[in-house]
Amino acid sequence: MDPADETEQPPPPCALDKFHISPEYGFLLPDPQTELPAPYRPWMDLARSLPDLIATRQLRAHVHQAPQLSAAQLHGHRDLRLAHLVLGFITAGYVWQDGEEGPVLPQNLAVPFWEVSRRLGLPPILLHADLVLANWRQRDRAGPLELGNLDPIVWLPGGESLRGFVLVTMLVEKAAVPGLQAAPAIRQPNGETLLQALAQLAMALGAMTEALMQMHGEDGFPLWRDNPAMPAGLLYEGVWELPQAYSGGSAAQSTVLHAFDAFLGVRHHEESSAFLHRMRDYMPPRHRAFVEAIQALPPLRELVLSSGNEALHCAYNRCVTALAAFRTRHIAVATKYVVTATAAKRSRGSPGTSPLQAAPSRPEQRGTGGSPVLRFLKSVRDATREALLNV
Repeated sequence: MDPADETEQPPPPCALDKFHISPEYGFLLPDPQTELPAPYRPWMDLARSLPDLIATRQLRAHVHQAPQLSAAQLHGHRDLRLAHLVLGFITAGYVWQDGEEGPVLPQNLAVPFWEVSRRLGLPPILLHADLVLANWRQRDRAGPLELGNLDPIVWLPGGESLRGFVLVTMLVEKAAVPGLQAAPAIRQPNGETLLQALAQLAMALGAMTEALMQMHGEDGFPLWRDNPAMPAGLLYEGVWELPQAYSGGSAAQSTVLHAFDAFLGVRHHEESSAFLHRMRDYMPPRHRAFVEAIQALPPLRELVLSSGNEALHCAYNRCVTALAAFRTRHIAVATKYVVTATAAKRSRGSPGTSPLQAAPSRPEQRGTGGSPVLRFLKSVRDATREALLNV
């Protein structure tokens, strides 16, 4: 045997393990930790009591009485991810407890949140990586990974609407896993291998749409997005002298959708593209690096287009069509549970029960009635359709 044949081949550029992507759970944190080390019990007690403390408007008083804790006794990635989740939720509740902004985050919350965030390479605010990727647990660990066997680790006021938003979005991320598993093969020169990978990606996109159809609730999604109620941002006492303006948790921070756009060569329109690119700063660093690694490879769309292979053309188009269908479903969900529900709530004169604002506006600001978010989502969907090949 030629000794060269025994040489171990380097992993593909998009090998999942290089980017902390689980072959079983994708970008989800596998089996998230639900308890912090004993010194951080005050944080866990606050997190577990958030719905009641917010409903009775006592959260801020309890935060002010909480001890100042250092993040030094948090060890390992799982400790840090749970701490970021817990502190992110407490921060969100603190800021919006009374339906009005709290422009200053007290030092005993701001400093440890900044310490944890710095160690993770994330901003100190509640993110998609917290709200969805690390905020799930199984009621029965031996049971199936489905809606009836799941709960969020940390809750806010919002009942089934919040639970549905968090867990259905989590199941969408899980449904994407076969598409991610196909990633290392998508750029292989072998035509048959590429056909199989594209078929697997199309099936994953279809499964994501089916998962999204489980979304339910009547009160709109309890989301935090860019909000003009705090035009100057939030002051982190003891960390920065000036307020910081961050974007909160958003599906635009889902690495899955960025990755699939990068695979398929979807080019978004200027304003949407700028916003989506900024959202990468809110992803775990290795996940962001995965998208960048895909983009550094020769473009798949051009490879398929120049191949002259009709089967490849059709397989590629099925993926694009499935991604556009997912985004069309996302528009329908946003219309029903964000725009319509929020408008109805306003017409009833109800301020809502969640401290997180219900409807984003456009990528940078919130607009009246939520219509700008629909323009953004439609722009993203239309740009996806524009990637179709004419065959």
